[in-house]
Amino acid sequence: MIHTPHGQILTPAFMPVGTQATVKGLTPPQICETGTQILLANTYHLLLRPGAEVVKQLGGLHRFMGWNGPILTDSGGFQVFSLARLRRLDDEGVEFQSHVDGALVRLTPEVSIAVQNALGADIIMAFDECPPLPAEPHVLYAAVRRTLAWAQRSRAAHQHADQALYGIVQGGLDQNLRQECLGRLVEIGFEGYALGGLSVGEPPPEMWQFLDDFAWRLPSDRPRYLMGVGTPRDLLEAIAAGIDQFDCVLPTRNGRKGYAFTSRGVVRLRNSVHRLSAEPLDPACDCQTCRNFSRGYLRHLFMSGEILGGTLVSLHNIRFYQNVMALTRAAIADGTFDAFRRDFLTSPAAEANRELDD
Repeated sequence: MIHTPHGQILTPAFMPVGTQATVKGLTPPQICETGTQILLANTYHLLLRPGAEVVKQLGGLHRFMGWNGPILTDSGGFQVFSLARLRRLDDEGVEFQSHVDGALVRLTPEVSIAVQNALGADIIMAFDECPPLPAEPHVLYAAVRRTLAWAQRSRAAHQHADQALYGIVQGGLDQNLRQECLGRLVEIGFEGYALGGLSVGEPPPEMWQFLDDFAWRLPSDRPRYLMGVGTPRDLLEAIAAGIDQFDCVLPTRNGRKGYAFTSRGVVRLRNSVHRLSAEPLDPACDCQTCRNFSRGYLRHLFMSGEILGGTLVSLHNIRFYQNVMALTRAAIADGTFDAFRRDFLTSPAAEANRELDD
């Protein structure tokens, strides 16, 4: 269990992504109904618009987005990876060309922490460099060197004791480099430790094996957070390795495309087989979508270009993920996690790629 100023978080916990202070297409009450405990928002995007001072003057991130539960903000470090074509990197920080208006934006550990302090999230992240995979050893080493220097500067810049600051372990799939990074981060001291730089190009089995070999090394008395991961199977494999927290865009991004995660496997609602289907999306699900709407209606929404389709399937997908987390917590509590994991991973529910194609 993780304690925050805005409530306790039962672990393992999945965080839907609300990059710009919104989980696309969903209201906070809808998200709450899915069993979601904590949301993620992004420093880089909120720095660009509306700006941290605007959020602060409007009451902080919780009041701004109408979410009363815990919030975690990413540092902007992932954009070092995802927006590589729009940035220039050096030891001081990163200069981005804004994707909004082309203006140059300088993001350093000090700026990232100041923005996160102003936003007022319960959990904030140290600024780091996230390299792609596969990567040459010298690229991974340079990223770890910067990540450690920036972690020290992030720690020194942090001003609000009521915000937990997590350090981020980088190093690709190199166990020794990861261990070196982790050891130095523990010396600096953080309230939680995250594994970054995974699900960025490596095959899933390589990530699962890495987690099995390394995740147990993260301090057991602090939350362990796997960033940007993943499919339901990814989550179960990571939980078995000892991970407590996750975030990923898959439930909502794929929901907006008409792809649903269900107990029977992935449902592609644009397929003509659903045109006359009166079935719910998932008979085993208790979400609003499954209680009230047929597959035929949902397909109609997507074929008609109606935004309600993305809302309803995103809502279902988040509920599916949160139900997996709830069942996992129950299995851990009663000592049956290994059997639960085995059964889940051999069921259709586990058959999903990291990113489903259009």
